[in-house]
Amino acid sequence: MRSLALAGGLVLAGALAFTAVAVSAPGRDQQPAAAVAPFTETLQSRLRRLPGDYRSWARLGVEYVDQARVTGDPASYSRAEGALATAARLAPDDDAVLTGQAALAAGRHDFALAARLAGRAVAANPYSAAAYGVLADARTQLGDLRNARAAIDKQLSLHPGVAAFARASYAAELRGDVRAARAFMQDALQDANTPSDIAYSRYYLGELALHAGRLDTANRWYATALEAYPAFTPAMAGQARVAALSGRLQEALALYERVVARLPLPQYLVEQGETHIKAGLPADWTLLSAQRRLFQAAGVRDDLTWAEFEADHGDPARAVRHARAEYARNPNLVAADALSWALYKSGKPREALKYAKRATATGWRNPLLAHHRAVIERALGKPVREVPRIDPQLPALARFS
Repeated sequence: MRSLALAGGLVLAGALAFTAVAVSAPGRDQQPAAAVAPFTETLQSRLRRLPGDYRSWARLGVEYVDQARVTGDPASYSRAEGALATAARLAPDDDAVLTGQAALAAGRHDFALAARLAGRAVAANPYSAAAYGVLADARTQLGDLRNARAAIDKQLSLHPGVAAFARASYAAELRGDVRAARAFMQDALQDANTPSDIAYSRYYLGELALHAGRLDTANRWYATALEAYPAFTPAMAGQARVAALSGRLQEALALYERVVARLPLPQYLVEQGETHIKAGLPADWTLLSAQRRLFQAAGVRDDLTWAEFEADHGDPARAVRHARAEYARNPNLVAADALSWALYKSGKPREALKYAKRATATGWRNPLLAHHRAVIERALGKPVREVPRIDPQLPALARFS
């Protein structure tokens, strides 16, 4: 899934007083790390001179949230918390401050808190496109797709740019309207005017092609994304996926080595490990375990990743515990699928089917969700429709990013 798998944010167009920034809220974006650090230093200099500038404190906090995302270092969340706490002491009801706090909550996967804070930001400033964006992200992760779409529509009316088009694309994809999803991403590409936005838009057009099984088209989009911005790591990860799914395992492993050296996100580490297994090599989950501890220490609660990992590579009972915890907090489509698969792997197909039906209820054309439901229905002796084949050794590569 795009949002949680990337732990990425969308551009907060006009969120703060000076310019647009990127945040670690769920959705479609990956801003290069190189764009973050110089900007943060400028803000720090400004705050030494103007320590009461609450919007600069808020913006610094958002930059730290973004830094955690683009570097894979969750320690930046703690720095973000400090900056946003200072902003909140100075102006607790300011919409930019509240939007920054919502972005931090979303980065830590506390989507209920993110929705509340973004709702307060919207109440404080009904013209904040950024606040509506974070609100849409949070509602999507809470499984409230109707109200998420309303927030996206509002953002589109206020600021029809890359961020809003990307969110509209994802909403269309979740309801099974692939043509609209592709059209919205084309709109995003047409609106993009920076290398990072161009790379990002091309990358997600590649992802849509990959999800449709058009590997060559996907690979071309990833290549053009890297042409626009060579530091855009998700596009390189996309190339690694295509190589692995095409059976070019040594090429895939070489690409994954570069990907995880740049951005050691759990998603990429799991994909790398599964590609090792597919190539007949042992998977080393050491770095994945280390990243898990770092994220936990930084206040990030990600039961979804570990539910999926334990179901495919570990203890199904632990997978069920993680999946139940995730679904209780964030009852979205991917959490429902994770719970259904964990229950099936732990020998409970009848209960699993209830959640598999929820995961596939909107028409989302996600091959992994369809595959999981088909396996569960087959185990129960029910008729099964034809579904896309999923390589059992590469389940993480079938998950939508």
